[in-house]
Amino acid sequence: MTPLDAAPPGPPPRLGWTRFSSPPRFHALCTRLLPVLWTLAALLSLAGLVLGLGVAPTDAQQGEVYRILFVHVPAAWIGMVCYLAMAFWGGIGLAFNTRLAFLVMRALAPTGAAFTALCLWSGALWGQPTWGTWWVWDARLTSMLLLLFLYAGFLALVSAIDDPRRADRAGAVLALGGAVNVPVIYGSVLWWNTLHQGASITPRGASMAAPMLWALLACSLGLWAYAAAAVLSRARTLALERERGAEWVRRLAEAKR
Repeated sequence: MTPLDAAPPGPPPRLGWTRFSSPPRFHALCTRLLPVLWTLAALLSLAGLVLGLGVAPTDAQQGEVYRILFVHVPAAWIGMVCYLAMAFWGGIGLAFNTRLAFLVMRALAPTGAAFTALCLWSGALWGQPTWGTWWVWDARLTSMLLLLFLYAGFLALVSAIDDPRRADRAGAVLALGGAVNVPVIYGSVLWWNTLHQGASITPRGASMAAPMLWALLACSLGLWAYAAAAVLSRARTLALERERGAEWVRRLAEAKR
């Protein structure tokens, strides 16, 4: 018997993403996706590092230090998108009282916080030789730091409330309120005069050599696969913890003995 067979009896599930709103079906989906995601994360990240460190040429203006951007840029993207996804699933949970939406919201927070911290740390490593300082109160940097504080506040809030349902709702409200900061991060280099450089990749094209672009693409896909795997792993664990008294969890535990 596979984990998917452990789904509770009832009418045939509807097609579409809503069929996985059931915790046992979601658990089965995660179990099938995770090996693929971890493999992609390892292979694509390795390819990105090989391309970024061994194939991409030295930048004419920044020298070798620009290679930090192969990690810095994807980390910034993932940190911002994870927060928007956290707010989205929090809104779904508030609107439809969906337990699984709150679990995904919670699972996104640690991964988003980690990548936001990685973005700030790698940015400081790049900024010191480029700008001559580790930190400036630049609009992009300050709004990114605020994003890290929002993640930390979310994690502290849901941990401080004993009732999981109340914690879910409080966290969702905070996530929705803080989501306004993400457009500010994205538009800060356009709206204000900042030290931070503008986007190197736009709908009109990329202002970098092809080997640099391929390296950035590979690193980005690898880190995205890692982030997805980390979020799904955590969501699966949270689902098991919340549903530990359910029959499908007991059957799953017995099947692994």
